[in-house]
Amino acid sequence: MSQENENLENEKPESSADEDQSEQDHWLDIDLSEEGLRQACHEQICPQCELLIKEKDKTLRALADADNFKKRLTREKEEFCKYAVTSFVEEIIPVLDNLELAIEHGRKNKACKELVQGVEMTMTLFRQALENNNLVQVGRVGEEFDPGVHEALGQEEREDMRHGTVCQVLQKGYLLNDRLLRPAKVMVSKKCDS
Repeated sequence: MSQENENLENEKPESSADEDQSEQDHWLDIDLSEEGLRQACHEQICPQCELLIKEKDKTLRALADADNFKKRLTREKEEFCKYAVTSFVEEIIPVLDNLELAIEHGRKNKACKELVQGVEMTMTLFRQALENNNLVQVGRVGEEFDPGVHEALGQEEREDMRHGTVCQVLQKGYLLNDRLLRPAKVMVSKKCDS
């Protein structure tokens, strides 16, 4: 049987063996530097090939989409982190209102003087903690009325104030990182009718 295998190998056409050898020689002659590889690629693929151009376009579009997606995720993450405490702060604001009411009513009673001092100290610490987390109080007497942060509940004739100025704050408003959580409820001054 080994004699038959030798006969079969010898029966291979010589031209086929020569073609394989010349192809192997061709690939051995290719320069493996970057420029040589580029040249070999250009020989095998036409640079003006429509399929190649379409694939390059698809690749560029996919890279641009991925970059835009990454940027959008980064923005959304920053936005989420910036306003993550919003719901918590919205629940805390009524507590601030009640502490202010307690202080206001306690000041009217001389027997509650020490209690009021303790509540004021607590309120100061509480406000500082919220301010450290970018909560800003809006709505002060004397401010120019701004419909973006104030809610006008009425007008009041005042000779001592300019027209369109906050003359009374009924409920304080709050901003968190420049986002309005609650508008300040105010009375606005108007000129006296002559």
